[in-house]
Amino acid sequence: MNHPLLRKKYTIRLLLLMLAYLAGYSLARMTIPAQTDPILAEASNWGLSFQEKGKAPIGNATAEELKDFHAYYINPTEEKVIYLTFDAGYENGNTAAILDALKKHQAPATFFLVGNYIETSPDLVKRMLAEGHLVGNHTYHHPNMSQISTKEAFEKELGELETLFEKTTGQTMTKFYRPPQGKYSETNLQMAKDMGYSTFFWSLAYVDWYENDQPTKEEAFEKLLGRIHPGAVVLLHSTSKTNGEILDELLTKWEEMGYRFESLEQFPTS
Repeated sequence: MNHPLLRKKYTIRLLLLMLAYLAGYSLARMTIPAQTDPILAEASNWGLSFQEKGKAPIGNATAEELKDFHAYYINPTEEKVIYLTFDAGYENGNTAAILDALKKHQAPATFFLVGNYIETSPDLVKRMLAEGHLVGNHTYHHPNMSQISTKEAFEKELGELETLFEKTTGQTMTKFYRPPQGKYSETNLQMAKDMGYSTFFWSLAYVDWYENDQPTKEEAFEKLLGRIHPGAVVLLHSTSKTNGEILDELLTKWEEMGYRFESLEQFPTS
């Protein structure tokens, strides 16, 4: 290697190898984040599988797994207890009938509301509270929360609704959270927990949210009576005309089956 020409060739070859390595390294750094974004990789849709009539369904996460994040979907009990919850993105004239039925049966419920509902229907929100119901956080804008990748953005969605609720009612919002459309990630669940929230999914629901394609009474009863089970967290939509029409009879039938209604405040979380 003492010959000047050999040294020159060696030096040029070494420089070319180093440049090729650095170019490859830079390209790898540019492409890796799109392939391994942890928020996208762990995003999930809450789902249930019913195996046997009258028995609890299987969720796509177990009660024990969720519990680590202060998240729940069912009370694992043999007692015939039901926890009624309603999701409300907007008001279309059915909530009053739902509240009437709940009052008649002295059945407490939790209404998971978004910003639009509180802004447009403050009197109904106040009625919910006056009649002993809870109001939970369904986010301000109802986005796909599993795509929210920063703590600041997550806290903004929940925090803005808290502020609006307190301004509207003079009360502090109950720290119960339900992800819009059941879309979540473990990161989201941890963020909610860090904000002091308990996350509530559900163990019984049916397709009741299409305003112009409502289920019949018979279709609703087939699902809601056939799949009820001890410790059920029931999700209904207050936008459903069918729910407004059948709720009184539905609650009566559940009572005749031996069920009672409890508030999520009574839900065992320990």
